Amino acid sequence: MKELMASPYFGVALSIVAFWIGVKLNHKLKTPVCNPLIVAIVLIVGVLLVFDIPYDTYNVGGELINMFLAPATACLAVAIYTKLDILKQYWLPILVGCTAGSAASMGSVYGMCRLFGLDESMTVSLLPKSVTTPIAVSISEPGGGVVPITVVAVIFTGILGSIIAPFLIRLFHVSDPVAAGLAIGSCSHAVGTSKAIEIGEVEGAMSGLAIGICGIITVLFSMLII
Repeated sequence: MKELMASPYFGVALSIVAFWIGVKLNHKLKTPVCNPLIVAIVLIVGVLLVFDIPYDTYNVGGELINMFLAPATACLAVAIYTKLDILKQYWLPILVGCTAGSAASMGSVYGMCRLFGLDESMTVSLLPKSVTTPIAVSISEPGGGVVPITVVAVIFTGILGSIIAPFLIRLFHVSDPVAAGLAIGSCSHAVGTSKAIEIGEVEGAMSGLAIGICGIITVLFSMLII
């Protein structure tokens, strides 16, 4: 048993199975609170605690998963390329929406960090919270941020966005699917995009497009702030 847990494949298998269970529960219960990421985190933590498995032992497999973060970032360019027709058709609202979303996200975080007197390391860690994990880590780590805090902030932002996005769309009577998709993608990255796809095809496409574009804009903004 100990040899199995010491294997790097243990962490990979546990992560995949936990997330798969989360997806199945989410589809069955159909509630945003039962997010696959939340379920996976709870299950993984539960398994580690019950079987007294050190985090470092699990993280050997987790590092294998982290190896795919860089290729995942490159794949965002493919997503933008496959939607060039939409990008050409709505280039102005996409550019304005993504720029405004990125500026609002980073500006609010920077302002709150300064207001509450957080140090530079914490500020850098939280700044890229609204972009997908690979890009957020690439901004946080070189800037002196704490990567685990960045990852937690990204996950929390995505889950929160996927939960409240449908409510906010109804509250503010957002009837334009392009605007709705851009808002979701620019604020809650891939996790929010999964909810945008459920809302509608156009919303999902625009949200997916916003992930890559907001990532590029956030990197440029971070060069000015950090």
